[in-house]
Amino acid sequence: MQVLLKRGKGKKKKAPPTTPAPKAGKGFALHKDGGRRRRRRSAPLKYGGAGGRNRKRGLVAAPVGGRRENARGGAGPGMKLGRAALGLLLLAPLAVRAVEPISLGLALAGGVLTGYISYPRLYCLFAECCSPKRSLSREALQKDLDSKLFGQHLAKKVILNALSGFISNPKPKKPLTLSLHGWTGTGKNFVSKIIAENIYEGGLNSDYVHLFVATLHFPHISNITLYKDQLQSWIRGNVSACARSIFIFDEMDKMHAGLIDAIKPYLDYYDNLDGVSYQKAIFIFLSNAGAERITDVALDFWRSGKQREEIKLKDMEHALSVSAFNNKNSGFWHSSLIDRNLIDYFVPFLPLEYKHLKMCIRVEMQSRGYEVDEDIVSRVAEEMTFFPKEERVFSDKGCKTVFTKLDYYYDD
Repeated sequence: MQVLLKRGKGKKKKAPPTTPAPKAGKGFALHKDGGRRRRRRSAPLKYGGAGGRNRKRGLVAAPVGGRRENARGGAGPGMKLGRAALGLLLLAPLAVRAVEPISLGLALAGGVLTGYISYPRLYCLFAECCSPKRSLSREALQKDLDSKLFGQHLAKKVILNALSGFISNPKPKKPLTLSLHGWTGTGKNFVSKIIAENIYEGGLNSDYVHLFVATLHFPHISNITLYKDQLQSWIRGNVSACARSIFIFDEMDKMHAGLIDAIKPYLDYYDNLDGVSYQKAIFIFLSNAGAERITDVALDFWRSGKQREEIKLKDMEHALSVSAFNNKNSGFWHSSLIDRNLIDYFVPFLPLEYKHLKMCIRVEMQSRGYEVDEDIVSRVAEEMTFFPKEERVFSDKGCKTVFTKLDYYYDD
């Protein structure tokens, strides 16, 4: 034992016992001064689902759980930056002689902004974000349908009730699947646009809305196996990134038979597949298949003197599913999506009459900033072709070519 002699005194005093150097144990590392601290371990990385994200965003790695705190549960980088900025503000008077005031202010503002934008809620004020809890205004959706979609009482009712009910359900059992059927120009694409705009501000241009056109994205039947793999990868990656993703498949009547069955597992009643839940996604299919059956029903009502508004969904929904299932030229031919009842609603779009064309023309005039001229409205409507030839009840092309014909009368 060490002893020390205290000056001026003849007495001995025991020295304090020395602390033995700590040993490096599991999960610990030694400080230079002999102390001990916990070794920091890097957080494992978690990817946005097998197959990756789409080409707009790319595959992104993030800490498991998406937490922004550090390893000890403290403030994340955003809060640290914010606190650092506040600290600089307090020290600013001491450094005011050394730093030019405007530069200091800009630096501090940039630090605060960078820190707080790193928080999701604040970041979403500046950019579009995906939120599984995103709300939908039923009133706004109904207003859009009433003011922009004409002659489609069945489609309005189904879309309004199905979409608002699905979005408000915190735990849906499966994704929402809508199959829209009808002739060209009756409003199928227009409704998908309205749906997208009521869920995401970017509408069809949103990063979370994905449009597939059969003749553009899947043109060659010889590549159908490759298309299936790509389609599964695309959907899996994007739903991993955003649970409330919207997928729109146009020209289903031109899609190769069997291709759409590749996404059957994602539409079924599964809580998750390989760790990914698809229950909050929305799938919309657009097709001309079954349009003949829709026309027959609408024409029978007209010939019997009944109003088209008297047509009920039950009058044609079953016939639509059977027609799409048995149509060899349809992407739904013998599809497991229909056979397993995975399509929630078959939505008929009725052929448009003369009065509906005039409604489309008036809305287009107003959207261009013109005053409605009823003479021009009538002249444009008269130029459209109608069927059957003898009765001329329904428009051949709906409202699709109304806009280009209107250009003729306003050509400067």
